Amino acid sequence: MKMDFTELYCNIDDFIKNNEQNLLSITNCKTKPGPKNSLSVSEILTIIIGYHNSSMDCFKNYYNKIIVPLHYHDFKLVSYEHFTKLIGSALAYLTLFLNNLLEKCTGTSFVDSTSIAVCKNYRIYSHKVFDGFAKRSKTTKGWFFGLKLHLIINLDGSLVKASFSYGNKDDRKALRGMTKGVFGKVFGDRGYISKELFNDLMQENIELITRLKKGMKNILMPIMDKILLLKRTLIETVIGRIKLLDKFEHSRHRSPVNAFSHMMACLINYQLLDNKPSIASLIKLEDLAMYN
Repeated sequence: MKMDFTELYCNIDDFIKNNEQNLLSITNCKTKPGPKNSLSVSEILTIIIGYHNSSMDCFKNYYNKIIVPLHYHDFKLVSYEHFTKLIGSALAYLTLFLNNLLEKCTGTSFVDSTSIAVCKNYRIYSHKVFDGFAKRSKTTKGWFFGLKLHLIINLDGSLVKASFSYGNKDDRKALRGMTKGVFGKVFGDRGYISKELFNDLMQENIELITRLKKGMKNILMPIMDKILLLKRTLIETVIGRIKLLDKFEHSRHRSPVNAFSHMMACLINYQLLDNKPSIASLIKLEDLAMYN
């Protein structure tokens, strides 16, 4: 279910007003000379996040065909070319807003990562936009050039932690930097298997649970842990929902800052959804499949 545009604006504006002191350092930063902006921070964030809540797959069409005709009375709109220059300035606010929306750990979490290709493979050697950010790596689907998104979610499908890394960064190293505030059991795939990582996380009151690789010695596992390990597909469903309509992953970026702004907006839009994938929804789908 899509969020009402007015409701989205009110949520963002309340956050901006309630955190004025924390955002003071951002609002007081020096800006480049040029025409003054008539749009407030709340309006800029609303337009960007609203795009990811819409069914349109082109931001230019969304701005010119949805925002301009329907909201020219609500906002003091600027041209599309001018607005693209404002997107980068919203990145810090989007990051803080997402951090404010992240759920607290409940003791049972799922962890996984996904590739973010920033260009087609045949453009790798000529790609310059993400120079220094993107790296070449390989997944089960093949080679890609770009970044990685690392997520930790709870049983309700809500985001607990989110981070970006180079495309070739080891998932186990990324997990080490995401453990603050996380406790209890964390379920991941075989890519997180590491005796050293397991022992280090145990000292932080985190039990990492994965399936065994071929040839590894079998161990006893509580039946509840086995069931939850089978339900690890929940985080794959969440990743699929985030990357829906190809808005999150784009192959023709012109600015890394604008690209990160849109990716943060996409994560925020997902976190604000009422009908997120959850363990309960997965169980219902399995029941329906059995009856059919």
